[in-house]
Amino acid sequence: MAVHTSTLAVATADGTADSFLAHPDDNAPHPAVLVFSDAFGLRPVVRRDAERLAAHGFTVLVPNLFYRHGSAPVVDLPDFIGADRRDEIFGALRPLLTALTPELVVADAAAYLSWLADSPLTTGNPVGLSGYCMGVRHALHTAAAYPDRVAAVAGFHGGRLATDDPTSPHAVVDRITAEVYLGHADADPGLPPEQIDKLDTAFADAGTTFRTEVYSGAGHGFTQSDTEAYNAEADTRHWTELTDLFTRVLR
Repeated sequence: MAVHTSTLAVATADGTADSFLAHPDDNAPHPAVLVFSDAFGLRPVVRRDAERLAAHGFTVLVPNLFYRHGSAPVVDLPDFIGADRRDEIFGALRPLLTALTPELVVADAAAYLSWLADSPLTTGNPVGLSGYCMGVRHALHTAAAYPDRVAAVAGFHGGRLATDDPTSPHAVVDRITAEVYLGHADADPGLPPEQIDKLDTAFADAGTTFRTEVYSGAGHGFTQSDTEAYNAEADTRHWTELTDLFTRVLR
């Protein structure tokens, strides 16, 4: 399916978020998907993946989550993010990550969801959310804040999803009405087995329709082909689960 792409600015309460839009090139409305990227943010590989998802028949919006600090990319990123640059890059990103609180994420999400609902390129029905790394937390908080606007959530290699922090996502899953699928990294220090069990228990107690899996042998960041964490087999599995969920629930 041919895909059309564009860049746009989405107005939020705190400014404008530079964003990437991909949709089938047929001028018809399609189910909407809002993507919450990993910590490295909106960059070529994220745009490419948005195009790939759009080719399955979705209108896909990817905002620059760090727009308060400038246009994407907000820090200098190499074409390939290897171990030799990882600490340096995260050192630059850490203040931005700390500043992006769940309250700000939820406030921004209202603007992104409204933009999608108002666009003639979408059906106007409840959307799908996809999240990667930190984006999984953002997707869960958004689904909890706007249960009537979100029908499906897919998250991959998320971290810190069930901690003692009062803003931990597991504490709000009782507000989620969307169907949830999470593909966890294997032996992820940011999501040890006890957190997975705690999160699964929270979903089960809330009566959420959910499924979670650990991708054996795949480390944190396994979907990101511009990093050395990339795992092609796990990425293929991720695409199968992502498109199956959204095709089944959003159409």
